[in-house]
Amino acid sequence: MIRNAIWDFDGTLFDTYPAIGQAFQQALADFGAYAPLSEIEGLARVEMSYCTAELAARFDLDRDELIRRFAERHSAMPLAAQPPFPGVREVCETIAALGGVNAIVTHRRAESTAGLLTVHGLRPLFAEVITRDDGYPRKPDPAAFLAILRNQHLDARETLAIGDRELDILAGRAAGLPTCLFRDGPTTVPADIAIRDFKELLAIFDPKDAKEAAADKHG
Repeated sequence: MIRNAIWDFDGTLFDTYPAIGQAFQQALADFGAYAPLSEIEGLARVEMSYCTAELAARFDLDRDELIRRFAERHSAMPLAAQPPFPGVREVCETIAALGGVNAIVTHRRAESTAGLLTVHGLRPLFAEVITRDDGYPRKPDPAAFLAILRNQHLDARETLAIGDRELDILAGRAAGLPTCLFRDGPTTVPADIAIRDFKELLAIFDPKDAKEAAADKHG
């Protein structure tokens, strides 16, 4: 039985890639360059550092300067316009109602992670958040996942790793967790569960237990 979840952030909990794409597109415009949003988002979904390196190489730009321009543009994007995906709140609330744990492992920095969670009222649903600032090796290294298992005293067999990229699945698998891929299209790294809508995840919890837990929570 799945009781807990370790979530990726960008493209999994939150629909942030449109804002990332727009910030990169605006940064490129500063140099007189252009790339379609769909293409930028595709590169960013692989890895942010990969996206930066590819764009800098394509347009013969200084990578550090592109990063700086992107960071300026991205920090100006309104947090309210970067919402959680439909169904995320319901899944997290169900896990919490059943006595489980939600946690996050993200390559995003702590300040922006906390900002989005707070603006959208999700911060209380997460027992632990590991960000880039905590210094763990980047995914697909499983170190951050293993730290959460230790810190929260979780059984790996009862803890689902949820992400939208292959590196999320590889990290979860390396930590001994069952995995869930939130994504359209083919992948070379199959997950235990593949979904397009987070409400599909509710089926892995016992409906009777979830209903009773929710009733107890609301009195």
